Amino acid sequence: MEPMSPVRSPQERPIPRWSLASGAGLPYGSLVESLSSLTQLEEETPATPRPPPRSYVAVAVLCYVNLLNYMERYTIAGVLLNIQKFFVIKNSTAALLQTVFICSFLLLAPLFGYLGDRYNRKYIMIGGLTVWLVTSASSSFVTESQFWLLMLLRGLVGVGEASYSTISPTIIGDLFTGTRRSAMICVFYIFIPIGSGLGYITGAGVTALTGDWHWALRITPILGVVGLVLLVFLVPNPARGAAETQGEGLTVRSSYLEDVKYLLKNKSYVLSSMGVTATAFLTGAMAFWTPTFLSTARVAQGQTPPCNDEHCDSTDSLIFGALTVVTGIMGGCLGSVISRLLREKVPNVDPIICAVGLLGSTPCLLVAIFVASASITATYVFIFFGQLLIALNWAVMADILLYVVVPTRRSTAEALQISVCHLLGDAGSPYLVGVISEAINKSAPASAVGRFYSLQYSLVVCPCVGLLGGLFFLLAALYITEDSKAARRLVEGSLNEGAPPQQQGPSSDPPVEASDTEK
Repeated sequence: MEPMSPVRSPQERPIPRWSLASGAGLPYGSLVESLSSLTQLEEETPATPRPPPRSYVAVAVLCYVNLLNYMERYTIAGVLLNIQKFFVIKNSTAALLQTVFICSFLLLAPLFGYLGDRYNRKYIMIGGLTVWLVTSASSSFVTESQFWLLMLLRGLVGVGEASYSTISPTIIGDLFTGTRRSAMICVFYIFIPIGSGLGYITGAGVTALTGDWHWALRITPILGVVGLVLLVFLVPNPARGAAETQGEGLTVRSSYLEDVKYLLKNKSYVLSSMGVTATAFLTGAMAFWTPTFLSTARVAQGQTPPCNDEHCDSTDSLIFGALTVVTGIMGGCLGSVISRLLREKVPNVDPIICAVGLLGSTPCLLVAIFVASASITATYVFIFFGQLLIALNWAVMADILLYVVVPTRRSTAEALQISVCHLLGDAGSPYLVGVISEAINKSAPASAVGRFYSLQYSLVVCPCVGLLGGLFFLLAALYITEDSKAARRLVEGSLNEGAPPQQQGPSSDPPVEASDTEK
């Protein structure tokens, strides 16, 4: 790491472009929250410039691509029964489609996080999205004997999604500050459940119209070409930290190892990431298996005949998709509104909202799972409330990361969180549920009723993990309040001195300093 120039007095220097040294030894709350607190102070100043209209256009494009991202991810779940009949595969084998995709996603996320903190983020997203479009479209042309090829292509789809999901939130973070950033992040992340729900609807609807599930996999690549063009012409690559530094930006002066070391010392980041991981486990398995579970429940109750070919009833995929869209919009907006209303009075409100969402969804989902044997209507009612409570978390979880991590390390933080939450979350949860159901089904009669009960009991693991996630968020709430108070004191002192916050207390690592020159 090259040496840093000394800090001049405010009278001796122009407004600098801030440079960040290793801050791994900083007490969490000093620099990290200082930038966030500067943002809040900036919002209260009437002279604070409003973001230009092109910033809002860029967010609209990123939201559109995010919508397609999750549509493509859950189109497979919407036609899962058709795929199982087409390839003649069991539950555990079918779940490998999601596992392979998520595994490539989580393995590549750290690479894109490293690149995103150091190179042109727009070019990285364009390259990743191009790979995503090509591989996603190619997966719609596989034949009955090429299930291995379908799995390979699903893995390559993860390349594109890893690049986009890791980088796009950091661009929003560099275009907006304070409450505007929270609002934009809310809008961006609401498109996760909307896209997921539309994935079920698109998969089931297109399959019903064409009579061929392959066509369901061709819709998002077609729409994705439009997204790629919009990304090229309408999305900028803002300087890192531009929103906090009036466009000056921040430069990177730390190694990847130092970035990781800094993040691991950030208690709120680590604990909230574990909460995100539990959420991913829960939503990943439930999203993948719920339409199939409800279809088998109808068969077990004698409402519909068993699916004996690849043309299966798509009613439950359509209904579940619509519920996902509605609860995603309602829950995401509600969670963000509660956060904005209570943040001044309750500084740790964000992790508390996430905890309430997960803890409250646990009994709803348990009831939904067990009432399915008696009433499909009641099952949908409890699924609605369970999904609504989980959706409170979508935007809030993302906002936590942006205001507890310094801008030059946000891509790395996003990448590590994505890797951990998928590795321990939805990479294995659909497969785990499939394996458990197969194990239970071996001891039960080979019938539609036996298949239903085996899937029912295996899904119980999901709300149990959600309960654990709620506890992680409660622990994160204990640290965020304390660290925020310490950060505010440091920021107020630095503002009075006309310099960025300095290291407080002894540390074995170099302090964060301001430099007049870029690296």
